[in-house]
Amino acid sequence: MTRPLTEFARYLRTETTGGLILLGASGVALLWANSPLRDSYHALRDFRLGPEFLHLNLTLGDWAKDGLLALFFFVAGLELKRELVIGELSRFKQAVLPVVAAIGGMVVPALVALAVGWGTPGIDRAWAIPVATDIAFALGVLALTASNLPSSARVFLLSLAVVDDLGAIVVIAVLFTTGFDLVAVAVAVVALALYAFLQHRRVRTPWLYVPLALVTWVAVHSAGIHATIAGVALGLLTRVRADEGEAEAPALRLEHRLQPWSAAVAVPVFALFAAGISLDGDALGAVFTTALPLAVLAGLLGGKVVGILGASLLAVKLRVAEKPRGMGWRDLVALSVLGGVGFTVSLLIAELALPGETSELAKAAVLIASATASLLAAALLLRRSKVHAQISDTL
Repeated sequence: MTRPLTEFARYLRTETTGGLILLGASGVALLWANSPLRDSYHALRDFRLGPEFLHLNLTLGDWAKDGLLALFFFVAGLELKRELVIGELSRFKQAVLPVVAAIGGMVVPALVALAVGWGTPGIDRAWAIPVATDIAFALGVLALTASNLPSSARVFLLSLAVVDDLGAIVVIAVLFTTGFDLVAVAVAVVALALYAFLQHRRVRTPWLYVPLALVTWVAVHSAGIHATIAGVALGLLTRVRADEGEAEAPALRLEHRLQPWSAAVAVPVFALFAAGISLDGDALGAVFTTALPLAVLAGLLGGKVVGILGASLLAVKLRVAEKPRGMGWRDLVALSVLGGVGFTVSLLIAELALPGETSELAKAAVLIASATASLLAAALLLRRSKVHAQISDTL
């Protein structure tokens, strides 16, 4: 069986590379959408493809949002299931702090966004935009700037981001389900039940699972529920404990095979179509003078830090949790700032929550806040990494 630390190191390497590719794809999108070739960008993003009879005649941007991100959420579901059953979140003392921090990092940004944007049209849905933390981007920044921090810092951030993703999934399911097609819901439930049964019976052939996953995705999409929910549901139903004589459990095997595709293809392609927004002078001015994008900025840059750090401090002071081994409060401040990198899921929620130009302003706010949070966190983490290196040299 793969050792947990070895598996975590592999996960971190994959997500670090994915974070760099994600950054590159976002840069390409911004340059392309603000260049003389902007019309070709919009034509590609809005090109329609797919069968109409299945209600799948979607734009390429929608295929990236509904289809490719389902793969991302499937991998997130696998990781969450593994953490809950055999990983860091399976042990109470280790699980409490990142879980509490993640809850604080969702609730406080939402409240801050509501307070700043109160009375603004669309804030009744836009408050959800700053609740997310981007796993790939945040881990990429951490790996590049904090090589001397204890490994517990990486475990804390990964656990926090995984729980945060679960919260974002719940928000998407509750807020952005427009109506139920009961027949499609029934098909999805039957498909998920069959998937769980096949897992229980130790069936391994992809010739059953791949068509079943596709049926589940189409049924969830047709039901009026956001299709990414199919990904996380399938991930949570996947077996994570290896049987005697089994080299890897199905969840771990699927992570090995699909995580590179998720980190290096699915998420960057989504970013390519989602991050291509206009950043001319008027648009940038509107971000800093309009209540709704200001609410998003405040939620990600202020609410995340206060929520993550405040919840962590409260949990430790009340003795329901312990600080990660080898970490101080200044380390947690840096990680809390890094939590403000919303990016992928925040962009997704902005697209789902708001129409047209308002959505573009909210996405611009997400990009600005994520870039600012990553730069501030990088500076703090570099300083903390030097401090830990000096401590190690004196021992």
